[in-house]
Amino acid sequence: MILGAAGRDFHNFNVHFRGNPAYRVVAFTAAQIPNIAGRRYPTELAGPEYPDGIPIEPEGELERLIRELRGDVVVFSYSDVSHEHVMHLASRTLAAGADFLLLGPHHTMLNAVVPVVAVCAARTGAGKSQTTRRLAALLEEQGIHPVVVRHPMPYGDLARQAVQRFAEYADLDRHRVTIEEREEYEPLLRAGRVVYAGVDYERILRQAEREADTLIWDGGNNDMAFFVPDLWITVVDPQRADHAAHYHPGETVVRMANAIVINKVDTATPAEVARARRVVGELNPDAMVVEAASPIFVEGGGAEMRHKRVLVVEDGPTVTHGGRPYGAGWVAAKRYEAAEIADPRPYAVGSIRDTYANYPGTGPVLPAMGYGEEQVRDLAETIRRTPADLVVIGTPVDLAKLVRLDKPSVRVRYELEELGEPTLSDVLERFLEASEVGAAART
Repeated sequence: MILGAAGRDFHNFNVHFRGNPAYRVVAFTAAQIPNIAGRRYPTELAGPEYPDGIPIEPEGELERLIRELRGDVVVFSYSDVSHEHVMHLASRTLAAGADFLLLGPHHTMLNAVVPVVAVCAARTGAGKSQTTRRLAALLEEQGIHPVVVRHPMPYGDLARQAVQRFAEYADLDRHRVTIEEREEYEPLLRAGRVVYAGVDYERILRQAEREADTLIWDGGNNDMAFFVPDLWITVVDPQRADHAAHYHPGETVVRMANAIVINKVDTATPAEVARARRVVGELNPDAMVVEAASPIFVEGGGAEMRHKRVLVVEDGPTVTHGGRPYGAGWVAAKRYEAAEIADPRPYAVGSIRDTYANYPGTGPVLPAMGYGEEQVRDLAETIRRTPADLVVIGTPVDLAKLVRLDKPSVRVRYELEELGEPTLSDVLERFLEASEVGAAART
């Protein structure tokens, strides 16, 4: 059985278990993401050995599943959880009589024919997305055409989502993506990038590498890359610096990195930045360390927040399983002197109310949850019920196009800005000096 969250689990199956005569996968389990359990991994992706597909069951029923399906091996295959969480699942598995397995890079990373730059993180919400955008811009300045491949987010029809290519906004509608997917894709499309994602990353890789000089792996959560990187960059949040040594597989991606970006130093204290340097130095003393800020930009300048009661909508994963109480929208509301940040929790309905119950560490902000139509409706109703003068949209998605807002809104975005030396340009320079794509660009 493969324990997952509709991402790494499917990839591990595709590259290691599909067609492998040593194993028979009897079930996936689902965690973190709503509306996954109860579906099936379709036979179109599972292969002819699975004519009925593979059931996806709730993780909470692990012991019953091991017993009834006579499971021999349980494979842990999702991310952004504490080491303790992983070992609790291991203990439950062992107590039920099965083996517990973690697959490593050699069995799960695919080789590309073009160079790969991987962007990963110690925790969700550290700043992978703006780092990816910054790296893509730097490569383009060198005359090197990058294509971005995003960690999987397949929350719909899995067979139809096997390979997804996004080059314009219409592709988002064509692929019927969720709010969570739009949060990642829209800023890249706005910058003119081509983005791939989906379920079958062998097929995705072979298609993407045909139109790229270099691939940028844009990681999800704090997971490892699916492709063998020529350059590995890991982003660390100094306000959660200790998490780099206590979360899986964030510690792994810190240890494997060629370069570490300590992000958000503009909102961290000097002591937090120093602690991040110390943690990174203990885990990976050979990595280059780049310090960076995440400056906030408010459309219209931010004056409309002043002395207003505002409702802040944040990136969903950051303030749920990412463990952050707030994000860029809350920072902007404070900076531009909002009179009050309205607490939406008493007004939450349906699945949004359930989200707060599942993630009690979320602060007085509204996670932009939208994994399905029902959740989008619940999000809109929670916004409508929360008394506020203005909605501050801190998620990268253009929420007003997806949710009918009954209040005026402003959007907040954030980018990456290196501080001091070395910079990401210095990191890329070393990479380009050693790579064929760099030689071609110089020629």
